[in-house]
Formats: sequence, structure tokens, C-alpha cells
Amino acid sequence: MAKLYFNYAAMNAGKSTMLLQASYNYQERGMRTLIFTAAFDNRAGIGKVASRIGLSSDALVFDDATDIFQEVERLHAQEPVACVFIDEANFLSEHHVWQLARIADRLGIPVMAYGLRTDFQGKLFPASRELLAIADELREIRTICHCGRKATMVARFDSQGKIVKEGAQIDVGGNEKYVSFCRRHWVEAIEGA
Repeated sequence: MAKLYFNYAAMNAGKSTMLLQASYNYQERGMRTLIFTAAFDNRAGIGKVASRIGLSSDALVFDDATDIFQEVERLHAQEPVACVFIDEANFLSEHHVWQLARIADRLGIPVMAYGLRTDFQGKLFPASRELLAIADELREIRTICHCGRKATMVARFDSQGKIVKEGAQIDVGGNEKYVSFCRRHWVEAIEGA
């Protein structure tokens, strides 16, 4: 029975690296995979997933209007798909999460979603909340704070290096904009701002 997996972590935990490696493992055995990423996330180029350590792959893109279930169903009918991978799952819409569940339940294709659990304000992303609620398996990918403890929170910084406390939930960026902290150091950073 296929399952919907949610692999979540703070920034810089290696989520994209793990996704790319897992997809490669399928492909190495002659199995077809599909990788999806958000259309507006163009850090590696539109329709690309890249890791900090240099791995990359082409990807299909989704936006709010994309019906991921229909797209996978269409592509699966042309050539069997062994697994569907979602990078930056936190950028999905809630309705996308239910489409992923239908891919697992109706098409029998495992879906591996990778993304952030919380935003820079410590709030769940809507898609992450939905994934935490309905995914068959939850897997935490760990990274560390500068103190050595497990990092679970993300802080956003502006171009002058000052911490950002409010604003749009989604602001695409990497190390130039976000830092992962344990809860204690995240609170200290927010309160000290």
C-alpha cells in the first residue's frame, strides 16, 4: 500500500539532498520518478531542485492552480511512475496536500513530501499543518543550532542583518536570509530584535 510521507525540518537540514538521493535510488533501478517544486521558487532556476552540496535535478512545477493529482495520473498513464517527490512542500496549498493523498490512495504511488514545518514566526505553514494531520508517516530531519542542540525554528533576517518579526509568510531565500535555531535561541533572537 502506497503512503504519503512528510519529511520535515528547519532550514539547512538537507531536505533537498535527501529528496534528490532518494529519487536517484529509484532511477538507478530503472524506476521513473516525478519531482515537483513551487513555480515561484527560482533559486536554482525555474523547474529545478538543487541542494547546497551541489546536487540538482529538473522538476515539474506547481502553482495554486495546478492539479497535481491529474498531472501525475496523466503522466503515470503514459509511463508508470514509481514515486512522486515534492520539494518545498510547505509551499503547497491545502488542496494540494489532499491531491497528494489521492495519488497514494487511488494511484498506489508513494509520495515523499519534504518541507519546513514552521515559518520565521514559529507558525505552521498551512500545507505543513495539513501534512502533519493526514500524512501516513512523519519523519523529522534534524539539523543543529549554533549551540549544538536540535534546531526546530527558523529566523528571517533583512538585508541589513536585522531580524524580521512580521511580514509575508513566504519569502523565498536561503542562507542569506534564514538561520535555524533551537527554540531557546530563536526566542532570544526574536526578543532581542
